[in-house]
Amino acid sequence: MARQGASVLTVALLLGVFASVPQSVQSIGVSYGMSGDNLPAASDVVLLYKSNGISAMRMYYPDQAALQAVGGTSIGVVVGAPNDVLSNLAASPVAAASWVRNNIEAYPTVSFKCVCVGNEVDGSATQNLVPAMENVRAALDAAGLDNIRVTTSVSQAILGGYKPPSEADFTGEAHEFMRGVLKFLARTGAPLMASVYPYFTYAANPSAMDLSYALFTAPENTVVQDGDYGYQNLFDATVDSFYVAMGNHGGAGVPLVVAESGWPSAGGVAASPENAAVYNQNLINHVGRGTPRHPGAIETYLFSMFNENLKESGVEQNWGLFYPNMQRVYPISFN
Repeated sequence: MARQGASVLTVALLLGVFASVPQSVQSIGVSYGMSGDNLPAASDVVLLYKSNGISAMRMYYPDQAALQAVGGTSIGVVVGAPNDVLSNLAASPVAAASWVRNNIEAYPTVSFKCVCVGNEVDGSATQNLVPAMENVRAALDAAGLDNIRVTTSVSQAILGGYKPPSEADFTGEAHEFMRGVLKFLARTGAPLMASVYPYFTYAANPSAMDLSYALFTAPENTVVQDGDYGYQNLFDATVDSFYVAMGNHGGAGVPLVVAESGWPSAGGVAASPENAAVYNQNLINHVGRGTPRHPGAIETYLFSMFNENLKESGVEQNWGLFYPNMQRVYPISFN
């Protein structure tokens, strides 16, 4: 999850709320975080996904028990090739082929949607992103698995602060590696995955914007125009900011998947079960409509299934829809 809080400029007040409408839950998945020593067995977790009508799962690494449990179900899986294997995958087509064989081919009954190579990679490690993605793509193709897409997931921090979407761009540091990533995605027809966290934007400077902008609850008369486009929520504005920035660097035709979004229920500014329930339910109800610049369903992954007690104390431990005992943290419906 993106831990870099987004800096909020005064212009964040221009980021408003777009009206929600009911939509198909097919657009929504949930991240299966595993940073806890008290989490239920993977087989029980998969039953929890199924009983709640959650149709997609994001795993941050290929956990054997989880992959075995989700095999044979209709749940679509995004699986991560984690940051600690990135340099290996980049350096060696043989290592990439071995990774695919052990973590993808070994689970023929899993409905893999995508391999996410690296998560919010930054610094010098970004030089490994495109070579690793190329090698994993080649390994999947060689195995006859060309239907599984290959992408990476980026932090919203690479937007470098908040402006109206029409003025958005990546940070200087992100320019170089994002050009290569977007060129790969455009060539292979894969989406970019990106974290979108209105919570961090709000919590970084609560006095700079109204909470309703972040929670999808601002009244319609707060719509602000950005050229031809009117915004009523920060989620839409952030998604469209990514699209504008992507277009500036060769990714005009690349779709965006929201890799993570959510709201914590405790541990920080405006973190409560009530606000988390409002944000996440409104997000579920909203993403089928799309954004002002990009209408149509946005594939989105809520973060996350469980509160994770091995993470840093505070908000980091409190993003779950469920407690480890599988009781709901607050009411929410995927139906």
